[in-house]
Amino acid sequence: MTAGPPRSGAPRHAEDSPVTRESMAQWTAEIHNVISALFERLDGTRMVEAAWERDGGGGGQSRLISEGQVFEKAGVNRALVEGILPPEAAKRLGGNMPTGSTPHFFATGVSVVAHPRSPMIPTVHLNVRYFELCDADGNRHDAWFGGGTDLTPTYPFIDDARHFHWALRRVCDAHNPAIYPAYKTWCDEYFRNTHRDNEARGVGGVFFDHVRGDDAPFGLTPSALHRFVDAIGRVLDAAYAPIVERRRDLPYSSREKSLQLYRRSRYVEFNLLHDRGTIFGLQTGARTDSVLMSMPPVAAWPAQRMVEPDSIEAHLDAMLMPQDWAVGG
Repeated sequence: MTAGPPRSGAPRHAEDSPVTRESMAQWTAEIHNVISALFERLDGTRMVEAAWERDGGGGGQSRLISEGQVFEKAGVNRALVEGILPPEAAKRLGGNMPTGSTPHFFATGVSVVAHPRSPMIPTVHLNVRYFELCDADGNRHDAWFGGGTDLTPTYPFIDDARHFHWALRRVCDAHNPAIYPAYKTWCDEYFRNTHRDNEARGVGGVFFDHVRGDDAPFGLTPSALHRFVDAIGRVLDAAYAPIVERRRDLPYSSREKSLQLYRRSRYVEFNLLHDRGTIFGLQTGARTDSVLMSMPPVAAWPAQRMVEPDSIEAHLDAMLMPQDWAVGG
């Protein structure tokens, strides 16, 4: 099966868009189309789309490749939701609201998780989002961006980790050289299974949350901050697609496949126990199947795991230790 025509929608650059609800809705719609087209090209398969509505306000579009040529499962979801924020969600968010007021929210974002068929290709995740808190009269009291992307390999190809991080560093450095080391460290600290002795989910990437334009992080104006988040939303074409292309036809055995299923179990544990986006989506009544899009189609929890010295399992465990992937020339 061949990929369909490109997703519709004329490009609109972030520098042309003021940070309003309308511009953020248009921006996430474009990012949704850009990333969907990328995965359709990589897999040669048209994504299946399902639209959904949320009780209380808003909805979204879920696009999915299931049992594709390259990806067992790849989802690209867009959500635009609003309404009254449940107390548990408001407490977790930590936004700024007047004491005693009822928090209303507006949130829009794109979430991506791709689980390849081959264990030689790493899993990838990306998310970009915009969030507002306001009162019942619509007065905005807080607003911020969040997002990031990270790589989860099964086979320990060091070159893949280096390529991914160098692509991220180049994007970050174009906005401020201080961004990459700060958000890389944040990612290393966030994507950890604390219940598994702080085991890392993968080789990291960049992660950020509650980044406010009014705070001028790294000297970025609100519009410059939006341009940075927009660039992260478009980075997979440079950071991930070349990895897929060079690994997609490599042979593998049942050993690598078993290791992939084991690593997927750790992915499941993180997303169900620790991931902010999963918890927020379930607390605010988003479509459950879309929230759990990140789950792999198959995973395994072996009763016992033996790691021989100098094995691929041992080399993978070593890669999961935080390290400087984007160093040197």
